[in-house]
Amino acid sequence: MSYNVRLDAFEGPLDLLLHLINRLEIDIYDIPMAELTNQYIEHIHAMQVLELNEASEYLVMAATLLAIKSKLLLPIHEGELDEAELDVDHEDPRDELVQRLIEYRKFKTAAMQLEEMEKERGKYFTRPPMDLSQFQPTTQLVLFEEQMNVYDMLGAFQKMMRRKVLRAPLSTRIARQEISVKDQMISVVEKLKETNGHCLFSELFPYDDKSRIIVTFLSILELMKRDIIHVKQEYNFDDLAVKLVNEDWIGEEIGTIDE
Repeated sequence: MSYNVRLDAFEGPLDLLLHLINRLEIDIYDIPMAELTNQYIEHIHAMQVLELNEASEYLVMAATLLAIKSKLLLPIHEGELDEAELDVDHEDPRDELVQRLIEYRKFKTAAMQLEEMEKERGKYFTRPPMDLSQFQPTTQLVLFEEQMNVYDMLGAFQKMMRRKVLRAPLSTRIARQEISVKDQMISVVEKLKETNGHCLFSELFPYDDKSRIIVTFLSILELMKRDIIHVKQEYNFDDLAVKLVNEDWIGEEIGTIDE
């Protein structure tokens, strides 16, 4: 019966290479591939003897080391190559491995520092949050007294669109616009009349169709421009309040609106 052993000393082939480089006191920018490869293969043989389950990824790295070692042993015949080929062949085959080792060492060091910070933070006890509702002011500060301008309306429109997207994806249909700004202005005024002349800004957008939402927003801006409705925000972070101020308007000037 075989006895399987699992070692957690190394977290991968790059970790083993860093261990060997540190133990052999090798300059990471000038790696002696023959010595490093021999030491690495000896560790691979030990893993095979112990029947470690993760030895396959170490074998891949062993093949990489042997390939680099072979390239370093190949002779360079400069007389048979032109300048462009010489530049390619003179590239150190160890460069890619060195960059991988440097990046791995960087993240390994950062992981060790985070682990130490976690241990240090574990020595402290955090007090649970207290109920501070009794210390909160009972009145809210009034932010806006005057009617909203176009930038305020755009901000409110953007917030309303974000809420709709989070609640359900908006649908978009490529087709001829079936409703005009003129018609939607009348619809908004009728909606306000049904709610005694007051409603929230978001209540005017019960649609999931993006084009219908945009037309409704443009109609609200046009109604504000004509002083038919007023839009205000009583308290900070409140939804905008829409008020019908010209209940007698029935669209008598609607023909002058640009499509």
